[in-house]
Amino acid sequence: MLPLAVVVGLVAAAVLVLLYQGAAIVLAYQMVKLVPAPPPTGTRPRPKVSVVIAARNEEDQLPATLDTLLAQDYPNLEIVVVEDGSTDRTREIVLQRAPRVRLVDTPPLPPGWTGKNWACWTGAHATDGEWLLFLDADVRTDPSAVRRTIDWALDERADLASLAARIETVGFWECVVLPYFAQLTLLAFRAAHVNRDNSKTAMANGQFWLTPRTTYLELGGHEAVRDIVQEDVAIARRYRAAGRRLRVAWAPELAITRMYRDRVEMFEGLLKNLSGPDHPPRRLLADIGGVLGFYLIPLALLPYAIWTGSLVLVGVGAFLYVALFGKHFAFSRSLGTPGRYGLLYPLAAGFFVALFATAIRRHLSGRPMQWKGRAYPSRQQSG
Repeated sequence: MLPLAVVVGLVAAAVLVLLYQGAAIVLAYQMVKLVPAPPPTGTRPRPKVSVVIAARNEEDQLPATLDTLLAQDYPNLEIVVVEDGSTDRTREIVLQRAPRVRLVDTPPLPPGWTGKNWACWTGAHATDGEWLLFLDADVRTDPSAVRRTIDWALDERADLASLAARIETVGFWECVVLPYFAQLTLLAFRAAHVNRDNSKTAMANGQFWLTPRTTYLELGGHEAVRDIVQEDVAIARRYRAAGRRLRVAWAPELAITRMYRDRVEMFEGLLKNLSGPDHPPRRLLADIGGVLGFYLIPLALLPYAIWTGSLVLVGVGAFLYVALFGKHFAFSRSLGTPGRYGLLYPLAAGFFVALFATAIRRHLSGRPMQWKGRAYPSRQQSG
């Protein structure tokens, strides 16, 4: 017979886990959702939009991205691809679509810059649109995506408007890990709160974000965060600190992306975002504790309850199993991934424990983070 204090403590811990798990669902439901717009009517004036795509070895994804951009129903659109030292057919793909798509070469990478930030900064200065749309080379868009987003940004008087694209999951590890990653992102940034002007929360999705040129230049753009790998969040924080309006929307029908091709690429791609001063070892240790405490250790309650014979804990443990696996099943389905992969969420949690542990090891050893043939210091400092 377990002491009453132990039973009460375990029940309280289970309630805390359920509240934490429920927070992701609440935040997901609070997200603004943008859907495709019908063909334009009337003569609403719309500003010129310059699309800037930083491309480095993107021959597989860039054709679809450019072709969906060329199919946009937004007439006042400029498309620029900044060729960032590719060794594949990226340049040829862009030139095949000239003159509707313009190719810009990056000058040599200056010291202290990440490749993407330098390419985006170069592209911004090679365009003349009133608004800048920074788009990743692997994001495919609905024909109304630019018009729908610029209209939303204008209606909201936003200084930075960002879309969360639907993440296409193909391989086994993509299906298991990326829906879990989406939940962690929702919780870490409290994404739905970004749209509250009185909130201190700040984030943007670097895959698709839109800003007036004047605001971008006034606040320093990519130059101000030139050495930061997670530049989208850093820029959003600068906008928030300057009192500018941020908006984020979930737009699975407007934009879709396949972020990674396999488990190794996914691991390195997520690992690179754990470099820099925002992710010191002590925070990464706390992240490991959070994953273990809220996602993995609670699964031990039911076996423990059965072993001890506590009927109260058996009931609580069984409810935890249903709630945890049911939530991840539903979350995976809501993102377009078969729900059965959500039932494998302990594998995703283990993936992130390994990811955080690797980041700690690299921080302590000083080993650089690797991405697309470039090395980035694990102990970056903001410039």
